[in-house]
Amino acid sequence: MQRQTTMAKKETIERKWFLVDAKDIPLGRLASKVAVILMGKDKPTYTPHVDTGDYVIVVNAAQVKLTGSHPESKKNYYNVSEYNGGLRTRSAGVMREEYPEEMIERAVWGMLPKGRLGRQMIKKLFVYRDEKHEQSAQKPETLDLKK
Repeated sequence: MQRQTTMAKKETIERKWFLVDAKDIPLGRLASKVAVILMGKDKPTYTPHVDTGDYVIVVNAAQVKLTGSHPESKKNYYNVSEYNGGLRTRSAGVMREEYPEEMIERAVWGMLPKGRLGRQMIKKLFVYRDEKHEQSAQKPETLDLKK
């Protein structure tokens, strides 16, 4: 007897809210675990072509851990003018001090699928520099990623 595989439908998806404290967690490990939650790969109802993921709130982004020589050697590139010669760089140390929210968003975006579905998933990520966040009304569950 064969079993029927069920595909998730947009109408039947139940989403939860998770709160992640990024303090002293390496950036890559944090980003990969958050990306799995945003995609919904941790759920038994995961369907590749449907956004089955949950909402994630990341707090204490300024205290994320950068290991080894990454604060000085790892570079983030962005093009200011979209013309030749407009390419600028920032080290990961500068990003952590001045733009910690953008650093985590870029790391997570690199691990999500590109295209319409990935853009839909990244909208469920909320990153904050310190402890305060605006989603307390959603009653998020605290998720411990240090284990």
